[in-house]
Amino acid sequence: MRSQFKNQLKNLNVKLLKMGAMVQEIIEVSIKALANQDLEAAKKVYLMDDKIDELELTIENECMRLLALQQPMARDLRVISTIMKIITDLERMGDHAVNIAKVTLEIGSEPLIKPLIDIPKMARLSEDMVSKSLDAFMKADIQLAEDVAHDDEAVDDIYEAIYTELLEMMIEDQSIIKQATNLLFIGRDLERIADHATNIGERVIYMVTGERVEIN
Repeated sequence: MRSQFKNQLKNLNVKLLKMGAMVQEIIEVSIKALANQDLEAAKKVYLMDDKIDELELTIENECMRLLALQQPMARDLRVISTIMKIITDLERMGDHAVNIAKVTLEIGSEPLIKPLIDIPKMARLSEDMVSKSLDAFMKADIQLAEDVAHDDEAVDDIYEAIYTELLEMMIEDQSIIKQATNLLFIGRDLERIADHATNIGERVIYMVTGERVEIN
């Protein structure tokens, strides 16, 4: 029974990593669609999110079966509960990528009011945070989980810079207010993705130590 449980848990970990990779991909696709004003790619983001939602449900159901049939205790129980929390954060990241795609479709072929430099940089950092937080989970590495918080600070700094720049642009030229606001929404979505990655880091610390902490 113990061997079977370990195999089932290993299978859950594989699916969790797959979901994480899908989330990283959807973030990348949504930002590239924006930068290239590729409306077809933006529409594909919706389909990608559907697949993420399906995998979340699959993982959740498998976790519930493990809890019901194996009745894990202590560390194993924390591992499963952590997986269930992580997939929720990952699913919400996918939702934020969909929000970015929505803005891209709304902007359409309208010329961008500024070159996109900071927004793609935020996206890359956010993707790296997702990867690092899941790596921390797989390795049960508290230090790696805490490092995610430092990356979150960098994302917050970029968002503040974007906010300040776009606000100044709107004051100077009111005709760009709509698009500038939409770009601010995208920055906010990326900032929230980074926050969810930080949540995963906190959940990893709980899994390892049994203590609930805020690392940012």
